[in-house]
Amino acid sequence: MAEGDPAVFTAPALPADPRLLPTVTNAYVGTRVFRDILHVGGVYSGAAGDTHRADVPSPLSVRMALPGTDSPAQTFALNTRTGTFSHTIESPGYVATQQLYAHHSLVHLMAFSVTIQRLDHSTEPITIQLQTSFVPQSQDLDLTPGPDFQGAHYIYGQTLVPEVEGGPRPTVHMLWTPIPPSLTLGGEEQERCWEFLTAVAGSEEEAKRSYVQGLSLVAAGTLHRSHTRAWAALRRGCSVQLDGPLALQQALHGCLYYLLSALPPRGSPGFVFHGISPGGLSNGTRGEDYWGHIFWDQDTWMFPNILLLYPEAARAILEYRIRTLEGAVRNAQEQGYKGAKFPWESAATGREVCPEEIYGAQEIHVTGDVLVAFEQYYCTTQDQKLFREDGGWELVEAVAQYWCSRMVWSEEEQLYHIRGVMPPDEYHRQVDNSAYTNAVARRSLNFAAEVARDLLLPVPEEWEDCARKIKVPFDAQRKYHPEYDGYSPGEPVKQADVVLLGFPLMHPMSAEVRRNDLEMYEPVTDPAGPAMTWSMFAVGWLELKEMQRAQSQLHKCFSNITEPFKIWVENSDGSGAVNFLTGMGGFLQAILFGYTGFRITRSGLLFNPAFPHDITKLKLSSISYLGNKLDFTITTAEISMEVTETSRDPLASPLEAVLESGHRFPLREGQSVSFPTVPGWIQKSPSRTP
Repeated sequence: MAEGDPAVFTAPALPADPRLLPTVTNAYVGTRVFRDILHVGGVYSGAAGDTHRADVPSPLSVRMALPGTDSPAQTFALNTRTGTFSHTIESPGYVATQQLYAHHSLVHLMAFSVTIQRLDHSTEPITIQLQTSFVPQSQDLDLTPGPDFQGAHYIYGQTLVPEVEGGPRPTVHMLWTPIPPSLTLGGEEQERCWEFLTAVAGSEEEAKRSYVQGLSLVAAGTLHRSHTRAWAALRRGCSVQLDGPLALQQALHGCLYYLLSALPPRGSPGFVFHGISPGGLSNGTRGEDYWGHIFWDQDTWMFPNILLLYPEAARAILEYRIRTLEGAVRNAQEQGYKGAKFPWESAATGREVCPEEIYGAQEIHVTGDVLVAFEQYYCTTQDQKLFREDGGWELVEAVAQYWCSRMVWSEEEQLYHIRGVMPPDEYHRQVDNSAYTNAVARRSLNFAAEVARDLLLPVPEEWEDCARKIKVPFDAQRKYHPEYDGYSPGEPVKQADVVLLGFPLMHPMSAEVRRNDLEMYEPVTDPAGPAMTWSMFAVGWLELKEMQRAQSQLHKCFSNITEPFKIWVENSDGSGAVNFLTGMGGFLQAILFGYTGFRITRSGLLFNPAFPHDITKLKLSSISYLGNKLDFTITTAEISMEVTETSRDPLASPLEAVLESGHRFPLREGQSVSFPTVPGWIQKSPSRTP
């Protein structure tokens, strides 16, 4: 491992709080290192408000120990370049190393290996103990042992309680290599590696197939290499690098590792993805990390980064929402509305699973947040197939119908109101006309009308009327947006709320109003609030070229990053969700959208870079736009960009960069274009055909 490598986090001891241990996760299965449970994507147990990720016993909860040695020299390391956690014990004469990972491309496989290497010429046997808390039992699954298979033990069983009455109870099948109490390097051996597999799947056939695949890779000596190659390919295609402070680089590597770990591997179009919860797949047992439920955290805070870096995974997130549309329709019906109301907390069905009724009843902005993600995807990919054939249009239409039915007409103001809601600021409830909620409803309706026109479908007059006449509170005297009707300046706010009007909603406003919103809400936002908040203030100040103010906001995030493995906590006092991907998503947006000034619009991808003084260069690889992959290198003086790859099926749109001055630069594959760091945008080239 490279000394001082910002992508490798090392420590001589583990954190005292086991919640802060690093996670090893892929799109289907995940665990915290040394933890005795793992979780499987989409496998929940418990009805409605008790629904939580089902605890599956983990055969990977194994630690090495030296017999008769109290405190050997140890190193624990998370290598975000290889997606591997390691534990190394050094002793006079030998070194023992355990490596642990969730295989990135073979998503039903997790593995660990133990290697003992002799460092001298002795011929004494060397023994390492393996300590494990693994017991093949679960409080959430009715597990039954099956016959051994090719040397592996086998258990299978269903979850105990379905999410909805009469609903499915997912089955888990697991095979694992038996764990001996110790491993011994013979006196005549110089080095030996033992490999231990765990295969988890929804069917016996898939579990056995994956286990056999793992065995064949073990026999070829390429199991770990096949994982690291797949992981390295993902990282190359999702690369964000900056020249700046070490702590910022480390935070960036950590965020990318934990977020990308959650995503489906490339080239897996048939893989059924079950969304991303705030604490990720490794967390979410009953009573922790919001029980593994899916919130707006996925669609608003994580999704925009995934979209630019890996649009196929972004599509998989949208497909999760499409699959749960039926549950969302039921939610709306139960509250007396038309269309689809997405749950505040979602699991496998799309029905509301929040343990506290008020959030599901009132925090309805999530429905608009889902549609903003669909809009961003549509503008970035022009993937009409998702909307024409794969259920996207039905979802868009249902959300538009919901918003229209949720509004009431105010004769007094001659505007539509949305009453009795909880805004993103959860310190307030039962308010009327939340600025954020109403703005996201307007954006939903405008997008629905645009898609209808593109698909040559009739646009209901009601959609356009409601969008045009919905009230978004604005104080013309103070020139700022009150959070809701009756908000008094100075009232404490839990988290980013009105500031989200500027980004990501891009609600029309002047620079003066944008500044006033930031000035009004920054001092009254709870300093102990959730981690993603400060990133959005940073984006706002970067937009206004207030570098120092932006930096001071972004620096607040570091109080939520724990050592040594860069696990984020939701709140700076350590409370709330851990491995808080929501905070990481906000932090990445501050870099990917804040420093670059990227804004996704219907007509183009805007750029307007702004760097703090201690960052000299930002390099982005394989940013996706309209079927093209682009590399960007941005400094305070110059922007260079190059199309490195163009899609052939469907055929990518030819692009050009346009500066505010009017200068145009055709973007051709393999040809780099450079110009001074000024605002501009990337758009379809009107003069070139594919």
